[in-house]
Amino acid sequence: MTVYFIGAGPGAADLITVRGARTLAAAPVCLYAGSLVPRELLAECPPDARLVDTSQLNLDEIVSECVRAHEAGQDVARLHSGDPSVFSAVAEQMRRLDAAGIPYEVVPGVPAFAAAAAALKRELTVPTVGQTVILTRIAQQATPMPPGEDLATLGRSGALLVLHLATRYVDRVVDELLPHYGAECPVAVVAMASRPDELILRGTLADIAAQVKEHGLVRTAVIIVGRTLGAEQFRDSHLYSPERDRHVC
Repeated sequence: MTVYFIGAGPGAADLITVRGARTLAAAPVCLYAGSLVPRELLAECPPDARLVDTSQLNLDEIVSECVRAHEAGQDVARLHSGDPSVFSAVAEQMRRLDAAGIPYEVVPGVPAFAAAAAALKRELTVPTVGQTVILTRIAQQATPMPPGEDLATLGRSGALLVLHLATRYVDRVVDELLPHYGAECPVAVVAMASRPDELILRGTLADIAAQVKEHGLVRTAVIIVGRTLGAEQFRDSHLYSPERDRHVC
């Protein structure tokens, strides 16, 4: 028996990986985050699969479901939105499974920031403009940020920032980044990336907060801040340069 942590992708049901879909189709038990995972994905489960919506369960209850399946010798498809490696709370589940002696594997998925970049039709790393992407969030009451990871500190790098779980606090985002990026720095907010109700807001640090409030965005969105969003005049990469010696490994 194995618990498979599966990245369901950013929202569109067809953005789950082939491996994820195959694993889901073979698992007799599926634990899914009902508030985030598209319901259409559940159609991939076996007809007689036991489906458990974990949106109202706490950690102990989720682990209990895994233990129950383990004792019955049943594989579990644990569906998470996006990719399990970022802001997914799988680390605490893995720690509990390790303690219980329950084996698990991770099936990666399409992360929200990648879906947002696709919606914007932008490469987040552009030669001579920006080669660093920072995935982060801002401090909230439930989970404070570690020392040195506040926006004011990260903003000093000037790197492109992708903020999760931050639209509710857009004013704080703007206030902390303005001194480092300037009022005219390009910003994009992508809500419900890849879904039928996808919404894209484009602006600058000077006006993005007003746009977010106008549309009432408070969740399921990423904020992207950085110069590469507006990059037009930049050098072609060395990868496809005619000057590159393609005989050298």
